[in-house]
Amino acid sequence: MRDIVLGMSVSLDGYIEGPDRDISWHRVDEELHRYFNAELAGMSAFIDGRVTHELMVSVWPTVDADPDCGETMAEFAGIWRNMPKIVFSRTLENSAENTDWNTTIVRDVVVEDVLALKAQPGGDMSLGGAGLAATFLELDLVDEFRVYVHPVLIGGGKPLFPAAGRAVALRLMETRTFGNGVVMLRYRRAAETAS
Repeated sequence: MRDIVLGMSVSLDGYIEGPDRDISWHRVDEELHRYFNAELAGMSAFIDGRVTHELMVSVWPTVDADPDCGETMAEFAGIWRNMPKIVFSRTLENSAENTDWNTTIVRDVVVEDVLALKAQPGGDMSLGGAGLAATFLELDLVDEFRVYVHPVLIGGGKPLFPAAGRAVALRLMETRTFGNGVVMLRYRRAAETAS
C-alpha cells in the first residue's frame, strides 16, 4: 500500500510561511534541493491543494527554459512536470489550463477514495499545502511526516499544524542535518511502528 507523506519546511517556531505568505527565510541550498529531488523522484504522485498547485504552476513548467537555471532546478522541473498531480479544489475548473501537467482535479476529500488511491500500485505520494494537510490529518490519512526545520525564528505566520484538539503519537524514524543548518525529522504514526 502506498503511503501519504507530508513533507514541509518549517521555521523553528513552527510556521510554514510568514505574514503575506513570505517564504524568503527558507534555506534551500544545493545540498537540500538535491535531497528533495532524490526523495520526490521516487514518489508516484503529488497531492496538493489549490494554492500550492497554483504556486507550483507559476514556476516549474518552464523554469528550465531559463539559461541561468541550474542543473538541480532543471531536474526538479522535470520531476514536477512528469509526476501525476492530484489537486483538491472546489474552485478550479476541469479546463485544459488547470489539468495540464498531468493534473487531476478532485472536489472533496473522501476517505474511501483516498484509501483506494493508496491501495494502487506505485511509490508513496507527497502531500503538500497546509489547508489540505490539515484535512488529511483530521481524517487520519497521513502516514509519514518529513518536517524540515529551518534555523530561523520568524515570529508569526501560518503554523504547520493547526490545533487538532487531540494528541497523535508519533515515532521518530530518522533525522538528518544538512550543511545549512536545516534538520529533517522523519516520523510515522506510533501505532504503525509498534509491532
